[in-house]
Amino acid sequence: MEEEGRKLLEEGIRKKLISPGRGELSTFPDGTKVVFHYRTSLSDGTVLDDSRTMGGRSKPMELILGKKFKLSVWERILITMKQGEVAEFTCDTKHTALYPLVSQSLRNISIGKDPLEGQRHCCGIAQIHSHHSLGHKDLDHLQANPQPLVFAIELLEVLTPGSFQLDMWAMTDKEQLDSVPQIHEKGNALFKEGKIKEAMEKYYNAIACLKNLQMKEHPGDEAWIHLDQMITPLLLNYCQCQLLQGQYYEVIEHCSSLVFKYENNLKAYYKRGKAHAAVWNEKEARADFAKVVELDPSLEASVNKELKALEERLRSKKQEEKGRYKGLFDINARPAAATTVSPV
Repeated sequence: MEEEGRKLLEEGIRKKLISPGRGELSTFPDGTKVVFHYRTSLSDGTVLDDSRTMGGRSKPMELILGKKFKLSVWERILITMKQGEVAEFTCDTKHTALYPLVSQSLRNISIGKDPLEGQRHCCGIAQIHSHHSLGHKDLDHLQANPQPLVFAIELLEVLTPGSFQLDMWAMTDKEQLDSVPQIHEKGNALFKEGKIKEAMEKYYNAIACLKNLQMKEHPGDEAWIHLDQMITPLLLNYCQCQLLQGQYYEVIEHCSSLVFKYENNLKAYYKRGKAHAAVWNEKEARADFAKVVELDPSLEASVNKELKALEERLRSKKQEEKGRYKGLFDINARPAAATTVSPV
């Protein structure tokens, strides 16, 4: 252990053991899955991230060793730990330059957003030296002022290669691409069972996977277009789930992005029309439904049913408002009698 500590110091990493682990130290061959909690702090003790509280929930980090994780220092320190061990590692700046980008992705994941949202189509080093915001003031400051960081790690579990199913992010590009149709089918099966939230998660995972692959292609190239065409039906299914969950504005946003690229996408117009109708955007709903009939006249009966439902809701809303404000501006209404207050 002392020898390992000396090696770490030579590499610019200082380890402080908080609580010893149990058993023997694993050999950690490539493909080993490690599950751990982490807390990242500045040298002055300011906490940047904590896996126990990130996104309002306690969810440990999972990492597959040998998959070229962007923050390679995490792999280096984890292989010095026993299962159950808790330790702090103070790492020099040369090891922490990419942490702002890693943190941005982890924060996005914790709240259900695309892990690549806000990251440009370039390598990590290029992003570090660009001047765009990461969407978090503390990360923007850290990106502009690289410095040592302290990682408090609790190693929860060590799983040997082959003893677990690979997560999407741990797969090769080919493995990811091959898995998308299966995830799509699982999402469809869950949807048919009425498990809308679970289906949404499957569709989201497949979309995130394809977007990750798409980031490696040049926009407009054949491979990029092929991936985009795979994303489209998944996004439409995701929007259908959002409609059922009452997330109407999100549906409008997603479907608008689709019709901007594919102006004859009937399903996108139909779902956006339903979302507009749900939030009382009568003009926009009618325009979308008119486009649906233009693209497929056989859907006129379905569109008329949606328009009739919209008109009935609008009528009910007007009646409700009329009743609510009845008498408010009636000039013939008798004013309330004034109350005379005797002086004390």
